[in-house]
Order: sequence, then C-alpha cells, then structure tokens
Amino acid sequence: MAEFSINKGIGRTVEYKGLKAQYLFIFAGGLIVDFIVFVIMYMCGVPQWFCIGFGGGCAAILVWLTFHLNTKYGQYGLMKLTAVKYHPRYIINRLRLNRLIKHKK
Repeated sequence: MAEFSINKGIGRTVEYKGLKAQYLFIFAGGLIVDFIVFVIMYMCGVPQWFCIGFGGGCAAILVWLTFHLNTKYGQYGLMKLTAVKYHPRYIINRLRLNRLIKHKK
C-alpha cells in the first residue's frame, strides 16, 4: 500500500500532489459534489452510460481547472482575487478645498 505525505512540516500549508491550500479543498469538494450528482442522476433513471460520461467529464474538467488555477494564481491567489473586490475603485472627497487646506489652531 502506498503512503502519501500530506503535510511537510509545522507552519506550512497543506499540499497534496502539487495542490496547495484552498485548491485542495475545492478539488475534494468538487469531486464529492460530482459523485452526489452522479448518484442522483442514476437513481432518477438517466441512462447508465450518460451518467458515467457526465461524471467522468465533470471530474476531468474539475481536475484540469483546479490544477490550472493552482499554477496560475499560486497559494494565496484566490484570496487576493476576492480581496480586490472589496477595494474601492476611487475615493470621493466632498469637502471644499478651503476646508482641506485650513489649519486647525
């Protein structure tokens, strides 16, 4: 039986086969959701080969997408992308110019 090391040290992020941090959780959660959708489709009477094709196709796209995002954005890339949405595009200052320059005594 093969043994895989998941954590490579104290204070380092979780890594498995090159996937780091949040990408590993996206990958695992996506595979679980794919499996659940596969089971629901099969139980509803969808043809078996369509279910297998759909599940395999979704899993292949998920694997490619997570590894692509991991190489493109890195360990903290998705968190940086979501943080950019909360930054203001521009700052509006509605004070008059003389109030900005006036010195307080």
